[in-house]
Amino acid sequence: MTSPIISIKALKKSYDNGHEALKGIDLDIHEGEILALLGPNGAGKTTLISTICGLVSPTSGTVTVGGFDIIKDYRKTRQLIGLVPQELTLGAFDMVNNTVALSRGLFGKPRDDEYLDQLLESLSLLDKKKNMVQTLSGGMKRRVLIAKALSHQPRILFLDEPTAGVDVELRKDMWAIVEQLRQSGVTIILTTHYIEEAEEIADRVGVISHGELLVIEEKQALMQKLGKKQLVIELKDAVDALPPSLQQDELSLSDDGTKLTYTFDARQDRTGMSSLIERISKEGMVVKDLNTQQTSLEDIFVDIVSADNDIGKG
Repeated sequence: MTSPIISIKALKKSYDNGHEALKGIDLDIHEGEILALLGPNGAGKTTLISTICGLVSPTSGTVTVGGFDIIKDYRKTRQLIGLVPQELTLGAFDMVNNTVALSRGLFGKPRDDEYLDQLLESLSLLDKKKNMVQTLSGGMKRRVLIAKALSHQPRILFLDEPTAGVDVELRKDMWAIVEQLRQSGVTIILTTHYIEEAEEIADRVGVISHGELLVIEEKQALMQKLGKKQLVIELKDAVDALPPSLQQDELSLSDDGTKLTYTFDARQDRTGMSSLIERISKEGMVVKDLNTQQTSLEDIFVDIVSADNDIGKG
């Protein structure tokens, strides 16, 4: 396996007031992958990104980017990184092409109008290149931030809440842009509150809570490992309550009495479904329809963070 493009070892960040924002993070990020970092507000996601990007000094631990140390070789590591911050930080009276060209120049890159035009076109901004930033919509301004971050052709792109405040349609456009960037070889790390964003585009998912990386896993493996499946049994006639023989933790009755939901572990050889259907029939209930559904990443995320909060209280 090739060396990780970003390697984080025992990374800690404490502030003067005693707050521990990061508590010994260990994480390797591989070239060309899309990694989604999930976590509630104040979990440490932005602190982690800001530390890797050189905007926040670590208290202890090491971070290398492309084999270079973020402190000793900060000029080299910054050249490899593009950052799209959460806040819309753009000059209102700047023209789109000027603000992107200036960002490229700040990294010491030679002028390249052809590349910048291609970049703007890929972000659907080419027809806006002469527009002042203040005339753009919120979604377009966010695209300008991405253009700025990519202006110096970095190998790594950090997206801190890239679709916050963006409508659903534009969010899907952004997902397409991220996938396009990945295909061009850019490694992408994004923080998000939108679970469906991670579910849609990420290769791996990390969950951060209280400054700790609770889990880091391939998305599909995570869902398979932690996800439960549910069998939804639709009844022909509504029932008022579950009979005693069916009163078990894994089975619940809908409010209207027409559906039974059975939660089971799909990895087990015996799921108990056939015996359940048999017992339902013995109780005189007629099954109208059956369907199964996989637990979503959101359910898994809530379970992981809830468990962490319970430990924190203990």
